[in-house]
Amino acid sequence: MPLNAATKAARLSTAPMMDWTDRHCRALHRVLSRQALLYTEMVTSAALVRGGATSLLAFDPKEQPVALQIGGSDPVELAEATSLGVAEGYAEINLNVGCPSDRVQSGCFGAILMTRPALVADCVTSMIEAAGPVPVTVKCRIGVDEQDPHTVLPDFLARMRDAGIRRVAIHARKAWLQGLSPKENREVPPLDYPLVYEMKARFPDLHLSINGGVPDLSAAETHLRHVDGVMIGRAAYHDPANVLMQADSRIFGAPDPCADRQAAALAMVPYIEAHLADGGKLSHVTRHMLGLFAGLPGARGWRRTLSEEANRPGAGVDVLFRALAHVTEAAA
Repeated sequence: MPLNAATKAARLSTAPMMDWTDRHCRALHRVLSRQALLYTEMVTSAALVRGGATSLLAFDPKEQPVALQIGGSDPVELAEATSLGVAEGYAEINLNVGCPSDRVQSGCFGAILMTRPALVADCVTSMIEAAGPVPVTVKCRIGVDEQDPHTVLPDFLARMRDAGIRRVAIHARKAWLQGLSPKENREVPPLDYPLVYEMKARFPDLHLSINGGVPDLSAAETHLRHVDGVMIGRAAYHDPANVLMQADSRIFGAPDPCADRQAAALAMVPYIEAHLADGGKLSHVTRHMLGLFAGLPGARGWRRTLSEEANRPGAGVDVLFRALAHVTEAAA
């Protein structure tokens, strides 16, 4: 894979989301878009280095370009975790400086690191050295708690640039580490897109992606007038076809791989059959497909059939075909 593949693909990316963007989710997203950059769920450096959980790194080369997101705050441990990710073949290694959960705070990584930019700089310096030619990137917030984003964010970006970082994804919200749940932190703090635009003007040498509240491709196209990339999270998960099915043509100027949502569902059949043959469960894959027909006639029957039947013992691809019949019949 060309070394600049991840940077090129970062024009549109799907955000790393815990319990959502596993390899089965990424398989669906890759069916819908050949070009977008896909991210793993966050994996902690401690789990990889001290816990030996290297099985969490497994992915299918067909997912490429795919980036590994790591959480941690120990430069030595992060360097080791980065080396493991590079050896596995990831196109990018990303450091999480944005997750606001209590568990992340207690481990001194994620959004709380916005208060310790010097430590983050040490971390990414070690990661870059360990990564060799593979790009190391950062995903951050515009600030946390009582910080003034207009002061904190430019200082943070300057430190990242000086440490060797060339690409940053910015969630355009503060994180409130006290008083808001992780879910509320994705919705309650106001978005400040103009600040991220301002950072691009101030740091033209950095590749900046904007993240937070982006609902669809039209909104992404608007943001791309101001920044280098757009990262979409929940919208890409809950209505993946709406975000990704025309992304290759509209964002990258390349052919779209799927003619319609039915074609995307059918394109998943070989993947599902291989997963079942390896002893996996149908629900492992289909739970990520519930939103494939969001907003269309028959979508309720599609979701209900998959939700009720995919967990049953011995469930196979016939469940998918029965679910799909709700959509095709409604469209007839």
